[in-house]
Amino acid sequence: HPELFCSGQGVGFSDIPAEYNEPFGSFLMTDAPRHTQLRRLVSRAFTPRQVGIIEAQIAAQARTIVADAVALGDCDLVSALSMRLPIWTISEMLGVPEDRRVELREAANRMVAASDPRFMTGEDSFTQVMNAAITMSMLGSELATERRTAPRDDLLTALVQAEVDGEYLNDQEIGSFVVLLGVAGNDTTRNTISHGVAAFAAHPDQWALVRRDPEQMLPGAVEEILRWATPVMTFRRTATEDTRIGEQEIRRGDHIVMFYGSANSDDAVFDDPWKFDITRSPNENVAFGGGGPHFCLGANLARTQLRSVFGELARTVAGFEVGEPDRVAGAFVNGVHSLECHFEVDPS
Repeated sequence: HPELFCSGQGVGFSDIPAEYNEPFGSFLMTDAPRHTQLRRLVSRAFTPRQVGIIEAQIAAQARTIVADAVALGDCDLVSALSMRLPIWTISEMLGVPEDRRVELREAANRMVAASDPRFMTGEDSFTQVMNAAITMSMLGSELATERRTAPRDDLLTALVQAEVDGEYLNDQEIGSFVVLLGVAGNDTTRNTISHGVAAFAAHPDQWALVRRDPEQMLPGAVEEILRWATPVMTFRRTATEDTRIGEQEIRRGDHIVMFYGSANSDDAVFDDPWKFDITRSPNENVAFGGGGPHFCLGANLARTQLRSVFGELARTVAGFEVGEPDRVAGAFVNGVHSLECHFEVDPS
C-alpha cells in the first residue's frame, strides 16, 4: 500500500538526511513517480537476452565454485562457497575489473554490518555506511563513464543505453543502482546459501529428497530455504496518513517496521512453520517482499543462483556437518560471518 506507507523517508531503523536516500539507496528509497521512472529505466536493461547470458554464466561458475569448496572437505563455508558466487555474479554483470572486486565486496560488507565490531572502521556507523556507499557509487559512475565511450556486452552497458520516453540514467543514478545491487545482490544470496546448508545439515532427510530428484525438488527446496533463512529481516515504512493495521491506530509520520521473520513463521499462513519442509506447498514466503512496486527486482536472479549452487552440491555431496554459525550483528540482514562445514562426498 504505497499510498499509505512511503519509502522515501527511509527504510532503516535510523533516520538519515533525506538528500542521501536516492544517491545511496537508488529506487529502494524513493516513491512514485520518481520510483516508477527509475525502476522502469533499470528494468529496461534486464532484457531476456541479458538475463539469459547472466543465467548461463551463473550455472557455469557455480559448477567451478562448488567443486573447489567440496574438494577441501572441511572449510569455512562462507569464504569457500557462499560469498563467492554472488559477488562474482555482480562483478560479471557490471564488468567490474578483477582488481576492483575486493573493493566492491568490502564496501558492501561495511554497509550492512556497520554495527558489527569486526566490520567497524573506526568511524561512527553512519559515517561508515556513507563512505562505503560513496565507494560503490563512485565505482559505478566511473564504469558508466567508460561504457559510454567503450560499450561492452554487459549489464552496465545496457543500463547506460536504457531509454524510456527519451530519458536515460545519468552516471549518478547508475552509481546509486550499483550501491543497491552491491548490497542486495551480495549479502542476501550469500547468507541464504549458508543458512540453507545449515538447514540441510540439521535435516538430512530433506537433503536426501533433493538428491533423489534434483530437477523436481529444487524449486520447492529453494522456496523453503528462502522462507527458513529470511535473509532480509526488516524494512521500515513511514505512514503518510492516519490509518490502522489490525487493531493498531497508526498516525501520519509514524514509523512502521516489517519483520520478515515473523511473516515467514506465521502459523496463520504456514502449517507447522518451525518445520523445514522442502515439499511445503503453497509456500508464499516474503523473502523478496510482499508484492507491490518495491518487490525485489533481482528475485529470479537470486533463485537461479540458489538452484545452481544446491543443484551442483546435490551431484556429489551426500550430506553436511556444520558447526555453530558465527552471526553478523545487525537488524537488517540475517548475516553469517563464518560457518565451519564438512562435506560428506558421495563415493559414487
